[in-house]
Parts: sequence; structure tokens; C-alpha cells
Amino acid sequence: MAQQAIRLEEVAFSYPQDGHGLPPFSLNVAEGEGVLLSGPSGCGKSTLARLACGLIPHLYHGKLKGRAWLNDLPTAETPLWKLSEQAGLVFQNPAAQILTSSVDEEILFGLENLGISRQEMALRLEETLLRFELLEMRSRAPQTLSGGEQQKLALACMLARRTPILVLDEPLSMLDSTFAHQFTGYLSDLLNSGHTLLVCEHRTVFLRHIAELRSVPLQSPHPAPEEGLEAGIVPGGHVRRQFTLQVDGLSVERGGRTVLQDVNFSLPGGQWVALIGRNGSGKTTLLRTLAGLQPFTGNVQVQTPSGPESPSLSMVFQNPDLQLFNPTVREEILYRISDPDLQWYGWLVQALGLLHYESTPPLLLSEGEKRRTALATALMRRAQHGILLDEPSLGQDDRHKSILARTLRCLAQAGYLVVTATHDLELAAHADSMLLLTPQGILAHGPTGQILRQTGLWQQLGLWLPEWVQGTP
Repeated sequence: MAQQAIRLEEVAFSYPQDGHGLPPFSLNVAEGEGVLLSGPSGCGKSTLARLACGLIPHLYHGKLKGRAWLNDLPTAETPLWKLSEQAGLVFQNPAAQILTSSVDEEILFGLENLGISRQEMALRLEETLLRFELLEMRSRAPQTLSGGEQQKLALACMLARRTPILVLDEPLSMLDSTFAHQFTGYLSDLLNSGHTLLVCEHRTVFLRHIAELRSVPLQSPHPAPEEGLEAGIVPGGHVRRQFTLQVDGLSVERGGRTVLQDVNFSLPGGQWVALIGRNGSGKTTLLRTLAGLQPFTGNVQVQTPSGPESPSLSMVFQNPDLQLFNPTVREEILYRISDPDLQWYGWLVQALGLLHYESTPPLLLSEGEKRRTALATALMRRAQHGILLDEPSLGQDDRHKSILARTLRCLAQAGYLVVTATHDLELAAHADSMLLLTPQGILAHGPTGQILRQTGLWQQLGLWLPEWVQGTP
């Protein structure tokens, strides 16, 4: 019988700030086995990943019950440095793992702690940079990378250490479809070479070809929200007037690099637009520019029958930690609103599944819950022209992704311009139109069904198009 690489016996954990965490759960993962841990957003997958690696109870403190072993080492009694020789954890939010000032240094930092020779470190560094498509950015500060590039770096750092056990928390969430497809092939190779994998992931469409993965479900301790979306979300008649967001000759430089060059497009209000491009193509920069958060050259205006206006667009960031800072979810959503519409607020927290977290500090929520809190905060303000969302489906289970899609559809029907930058083609397929972005400008813009059927465009863009997407009407 194979040795148990990960063994959890009726483990349960609750965080001291809000009492949420993981209900009692048992799991055995044999040496060389792969397990896909699935379940709704907020059910405790990230908590279980921390338990499996020993970060709980060594770094995260709370009420712990049950016992956990890592290669027969009891995690509660074994020093964390010793556990780290057995297993590596890639966090759901890669920015939380970045420590150094360059991509090279970030990869070498973990290798230096293993005490391996300089020659071996140099070999692993070059191999890792090549495998994870990081060669051209090896000297850049990790903080200047896109979210997807940061995720590649976090995965590269951990896999370069070659620990026998890997725990990956949403490893595909920020990756474009091409690299996500390639990376799942790498995971299959790791399993075939004897590694043990515990993967938490919502984008399971990319994992279907890994026959070696055993699926283990986790259940949510909270009831699902009601779904009265179509009847409830009509933000107000004032947005129904006609307008068009016009962008001409937009260029952006950051840190001496040209991120966007001569971008031109026009987007009428009352539609949902999916912004698509490879990791590092400038999607986040474009949204930040439209929201007025990024200096640029060129012209960005809203054209109306009565004349041009400055855009009034709210934005939900890719990393919600950057815009959540209040003591509770309720205070976050209502922050600095002098006369809030409490009926609208009540609908938001119910529809977005936040009712049970009103008194919870936002930064203690799961990544999916954080994003829904940031979305509720943006919607509470009702910007005049629309809303910009950067990777809104990250950390969302299928149910909440469906709620998100219907919410965005209703916003567009109410007259808003909705722009979502996303690698999630399942979500993007629901949009009215697609805008394909490259660092050199706009490759294509048109109705979603039409764009999805033009496989030549996706080859030019460098994105792998799953078979099910190609058949989308």
C-alpha cells in the first residue's frame, strides 16, 4: 500500500476574527496521487490547503480540531521549515507570496533556502524561466507584472524547489487559456513522475484531460443566496440615455516600457464587452486608464447627443486587497455614502451572497467573496456611465459565476457600459461583444459569436480556444 503523503483526520478550523473556516473534514492523499478539491466559493478550500501544508497552525492561528500529517510528520508538532522541505503551497493570490525586487531573485530566493549548489541553482533558474515564459521579464520587479504574470512567477518559484508534494490553490485563475492549457499538461507530467498534487480549482475545464486526478468535493456551510436578479437590478433610468465611449490614439508608458500603443475603439452604452488578451497584453492598464487611474496620451471621452463628457466609470480591481480597507463588509459597501439606498444595499448583499458576512472584515473573506464585496461596493455608487471589472470571475464557483453573468447582463440592459477583462472564456461567451487586445493595439472588435468563430483571430492572438467555445452561437 502506498504511503499517505497527506492525511487529515476530522480536522476543523475557525479563524478568531469571524468564526468562519473549515468544518470537520477527513482526507487521505497517497504518495504520487493527484486530488482535485472542488466546492463553492467560501467553503474552506484555501483553509484546507493551509492545513495540509502546516501553515495552520504555525502561521494562521485560530481554533483547530483534529490532526494532520505530511509524509507521516504531524504538522502541528513539526517545525515549519521541516514541513516546507516536504510540500510547497502556491497561494490563491500570488501577490501575497512576492518578496524580492526582481523575477530572478524571486525564483532564487526559494532555492537558496534549500542550500543547493550555485551551479544547480543556475540550471534550475534558466529552466524555470524558459518553462514559465519569464525570460524576457527576468530583471523586472515582480510588482510591475500583470496578475497572470505574477501567478506564473509564483508557480515557477514553487515548482523550481521540486518538493515531492505540491498544494496549488486556484493555480489557473489568472492564466490565459494558452498557458493554462500548457500548465495542466505539466501537472500531468508531474503526476506521472511520482509527485503528489492537491489542487483547488474552479476552472476545471482545463483539468478534464488529467485522468489521474481524483475529485473530492467540499460543501459550503452557508445556504446559497436567492436569485431574484432580473427583477431587482435596474440601477436607474438616468443611465438609459444614449452615449458612446470613444478612445482615440491611446498610448501608455509605465516604468519606461510602452504598455499600450495607439489604441482606438468606440463602445456604445447599454452593452457588455469582454476584453480578451494574453497575460501581459495590457488589459488591466487599459481599464485603469478608462477609470482615470493611469496617465496616458491620446483622447478618451464619452460622446452624448448634447456633447462630449468625461467618463464616469467605476472599477473593480483584479486584486481586491487593494481596494478593501474597512472593518466590516457592511462598512465597506456603504463607505462615504451620505444617504445610502438601504433597499438597494440589502438587495446587493443578498444577491451577491454576502448576507452572512456583513460584520466580517473584508480581508478575511475568500478571494471569491472579496471580489463580490468589491463589486457590491462599486455598484452601490452607481457611476454615471458604467463599470469596469478586472478578472471578476476569479475565485467564483459556477453558481456565483452564473449570478455574476446575469448581474452584468442586467446592468447592460439598464443602459450601463460594462467592460470585463477576463481569461475566463466561459464568462466572456455571455458578453455582447469581444475586444481582442495586443500590446500593438486592437486586433478585432465585434459580436461575441462572430469573434469566437474566427479561429484565425485566436491564432493571431496566441490564445488556445477550447473546443466547446468554438461551438458557441
